[in-house]
Amino acid sequence: MNVFKREMRANRKALIIWSIGVISMIASSMGKYAGLSASGQSINDLLAEMPQSLKAVMGMGTFDLTTAIGYFGVLFIYLAMMATIHSAMLGANIISKEEGDKTAEFLFSKPISRYKIISSKLLASFVNILILNLVTFVSSILMVQKYSKGEAVLGDITRLILGMFILQIIFLFIGTVIAAVSKHPKTAPTLAAGILLITFMLSIGIDLNSRLEKLKYLTPFKYFDAKNLISLRGFDSVYMILSVLIIAVLLSATYVFYKHRDLNI
Repeated sequence: MNVFKREMRANRKALIIWSIGVISMIASSMGKYAGLSASGQSINDLLAEMPQSLKAVMGMGTFDLTTAIGYFGVLFIYLAMMATIHSAMLGANIISKEEGDKTAEFLFSKPISRYKIISSKLLASFVNILILNLVTFVSSILMVQKYSKGEAVLGDITRLILGMFILQIIFLFIGTVIAAVSKHPKTAPTLAAGILLITFMLSIGIDLNSRLEKLKYLTPFKYFDAKNLISLRGFDSVYMILSVLIIAVLLSATYVFYKHRDLNI
């Protein structure tokens, strides 16, 4: 049995739907930018009068919304949310669904090791998030360049989407670990989504209150903050090292816990 092909077929429809959703969000948002750009500097003047709390919640930060890349910087947080939700749910479901669908006995009765099963599932998950990331990247390049008026945007978008890809991997493995540990497979996607929401809200809380700055290491959303990636600062080496360590620990934990867990057949 080719578990990888089986999982790719099983998640094909969901991947198409998520891809259409991402393309639609980028196209509609940049279309709104085209309408707002006629207002020129008045957009930034209006933002200057908005409360800091509202700007933090909406992810506006210090972006110049009169530029296409500045507007895309605001859009990025919502794209990252979509992509990480997809990753967390995918990771949790692809591990736990055999028990939830009562197909575990059929799958594990085949002459195939648990190690190979989990490896094939993880590879299929990785390919799925890679495809969604590439769809986001190509759509972003096409749409932002269309309205950039000759402004160089390729480098900024590349950094943003690469940061989003690392976020996708982190939350994918958060989902797989929860599914590997949980004794109740149906609760794994909910728990994964809950952790994602908590870390996202924490990132907003840090923007609202500087006294929470020390908690930034607890939320991956702060590792790849759009305003830092678009600026000359780019990627922070500390955050990159932390991301690699987190991914390595989560990946190892997925294999260890899944190998020794008792399956509900």
